[in-house]
Amino acid sequence: MDLMQKLAILGESARYDVSCSTSGVARDNNGQGVGNASLGGICHTWTEDGRCVSLLKVLLTNHCRFDCAYCLNRCSNDIRRAAFTPRELADLTLAFYRRNYIEGLFLSSGVLISPDHTTELMIQTLRLLREEGRFNGYIHAKAIPGTSAALLERLGLLADRVSVNIEQCTPAGLRLLAPQKTEQAIAAPMRFLTSRLAESRDELVHYRHAPAFAPAGQSTQIIVGASPERDLQVLTMSQHLYRNFALKRVYYSAYIPVNQDDRLPALTQPPPLLREHRLYQADWLMRFYHFDVRELLGPESPDLELDLDPKCAWALRHLDQFPVELNEADYETLLRVPGIGVRSAQKIVAARRLGRLRLEDLKQINLVLKRAGCFITCNGKLAAARLPDEMTLKRILTARAGAARQAPAQISLEDLGYVCPA
Repeated sequence: MDLMQKLAILGESARYDVSCSTSGVARDNNGQGVGNASLGGICHTWTEDGRCVSLLKVLLTNHCRFDCAYCLNRCSNDIRRAAFTPRELADLTLAFYRRNYIEGLFLSSGVLISPDHTTELMIQTLRLLREEGRFNGYIHAKAIPGTSAALLERLGLLADRVSVNIEQCTPAGLRLLAPQKTEQAIAAPMRFLTSRLAESRDELVHYRHAPAFAPAGQSTQIIVGASPERDLQVLTMSQHLYRNFALKRVYYSAYIPVNQDDRLPALTQPPPLLREHRLYQADWLMRFYHFDVRELLGPESPDLELDLDPKCAWALRHLDQFPVELNEADYETLLRVPGIGVRSAQKIVAARRLGRLRLEDLKQINLVLKRAGCFITCNGKLAAARLPDEMTLKRILTARAGAARQAPAQISLEDLGYVCPA
């Protein structure tokens, strides 16, 4: 099998690994190496099936001893198998980078022989890139559950970002769909990465030239729809990971049926991509808008509304807090107004230092007045023609959301926060 045949197989095998993020790393080659890593991140180019092709997104091998029900590469599947040698993959990455095909490498792998053996091969690949090829571009490495701390240390010193996929947000879902993966195997690497990242930050404060450990942090992925967890359980897990593991990002991957298995749901409709989108919106609210998951969902309503974005849905449940006077509301309150984002809220606070805002000033602040207009006043005047009742307001917001969608556009899982809310 030649190199391009391997690339075709292993590139296709990596398509369901989600990681199309900004790099979060700034590194120049100083004229002594190949490439740079830009803090602004990877310039994304999307294929029709959703892949980000500005990263060389590939598996080291799709041979795998695990039999995860949802995975295309599980050992029980009769598919074409292939494997790169570390030298082949390192040379291929450098060749693609020099031709400006890619801006970095996303490297994952099936489990060949054992997690440690596979990780050794990944480390050899990255070492060839960093030390022999002097490659300074962005590298994201997927750590395999069960990898030892010593190998994670070496991997983190070579990669910009390291991630461990938890895949399922409850122990029951993990045991059902990925029986070879244990709670200990997933939790231990994540805890090690968290503590090692904290140590690295402290080292860089005291020693300027200390080697950086995974400077872009760690992330993870949750598959949505393969098991019966509700949105409340998924977001509760995500919030716990952000608060206790300092994750940079949780990725949500809508379940796409690629295998026949009695343990998997039989989808009679397309993959739950809208649900995935709503989870990302709620995730954004928790990370940047200071929302708590209990404000967005509860036992009586454990799933996000598909017709409305989570912020509008929250506002409709708390109409007693509106309308908000833009000249008096604090920054935290402004963030909770539908149609006002982080930058808009910052602009409003800055503009108020120069004088009271008027309705005509709002055009320069870039508010989404189609949404915000129903929830704000400015100098005591409603930005909308009138304040509609709750049912009318919901009908307006739902109609606008529909129009927008049609436009182009001993460590256990409980330690990680695995919970099953009632």
